[in-house]
Order: sequence, then structure tokens, then C-alpha cells
Amino acid sequence: MRRPARRLAALAALCLLVTGATADAQGAPALELQLPPAAVQLAEGPLVRGVGVLANRELRDLLRNGFPARLRYRVELWSVGGVFNDLERAVEWNVVVRHDPLDNTYRVARYAGDRVAQLGRYAEFRDAEAAVERMFRAPIAPRRRGRSYYYAASLDVETLSLSDLDEVERWLKGELRPAVRGRRNPGTAVTRGVRTLVVRLLGGESRRYELRSPTFRPR
Repeated sequence: MRRPARRLAALAALCLLVTGATADAQGAPALELQLPPAAVQLAEGPLVRGVGVLANRELRDLLRNGFPARLRYRVELWSVGGVFNDLERAVEWNVVVRHDPLDNTYRVARYAGDRVAQLGRYAEFRDAEAAVERMFRAPIAPRRRGRSYYYAASLDVETLSLSDLDEVERWLKGELRPAVRGRRNPGTAVTRGVRTLVVRLLGGESRRYELRSPTFRPR
């Protein structure tokens, strides 16, 4: 069987798998943020991670069938004003998880801007999940004393996206800069047509988590 035909067959099987799946019991996924100690709040940003956000059977099935999961993090620093609060700065980064069918492993990487950090290759999904759940220190901190601040964080978990599929494929081939900057491979009409069908069957699978830190005042 030719490679395109194999891919189409796998996609068709995935459609049947996903539409026939039932929701399984799961814990409460969450976004966590830890403020640094008061003495270093002008030098260090908060520690951030998502916990249990990949603990979903449908998502794991998608990963095993070659569809990546992307975790999009955003942390905003707000200063507290008398009437209105002000957005001081914001940072974003992404964590990508992809199953490699050639050696049956999961690849995990984090990238922000043009910087990519490989978080490892894992034979077991639980180990890849543990890598995803490592704390990451957001590169953002107040620059002035004498004001009150808080962080607002969000996490979008995208289990399937046409643009993500193209970008991650290029990232896996070593084309890091195009993937980060979003210059995408248009793909073939047949491949995109099947992917669009899968997206519609899944209902545009995506989850969002948000939180706000306690207010703090750097020393």
C-alpha cells in the first residue's frame, strides 16, 4: 500500500475511533502558578505548569494516531491601579507532544519565540505526561517597587489543528524557524480535506484553563 493510502486509511480509522469513543472518568485538570519568594519577586517570574491536562482518553488516542497536542501558555503581569488595572507585559510559550510511530515513542518540546528546548523522548505516555507537567519559570517579573501586582495566566490545550499538524511536521523535520514563525506548508488538497473532516468530527477539540495569582508587592 502506498504511503498516502496508508495515511488516509489511518485517518479513516481514527475517525471511527473518535466518533465511537465514550468519555472516561478523569480527575480535575488544572493550571498551577507559584509566586517566587518575596525577596526575589523583582528578579524572578512565577513557576507555571498544567496538571492532568493530557489525562483524556480521546486525546491519548489522537496522539497515538499521529495528531499532536499543543499546550499554549500565556502569562500576563498586571499592576493594580486606583480605578483600572494596567497590563504591564505578557509572555507566551508552547509545549508540543507528538507520537512517533517509527519507534513508538512520544516526543516533547517547549518553544518560546525562536528558542526550542527538547524535553525528551519517552516510550511510555505517563513519562511524556510527567515531562509536560514540569514547572517552568515564566520569563516575566515586575520592574518597580512600591506597586501591587498580580499575574493572570491561561493555558489552551489544542488536541487537533490543521495549522498545528503542518507546523509540527516541519518542526520534527528540523525546520524550527518556519514552524515557530507560522510559515506553513499548504499540503495537498486530499490530505487537508481528510484533516478537515476529522476536525469537524471532533468538534474542534480544545480546552482552556485560566487563573489569577494573589496580589503581591515586591520589596
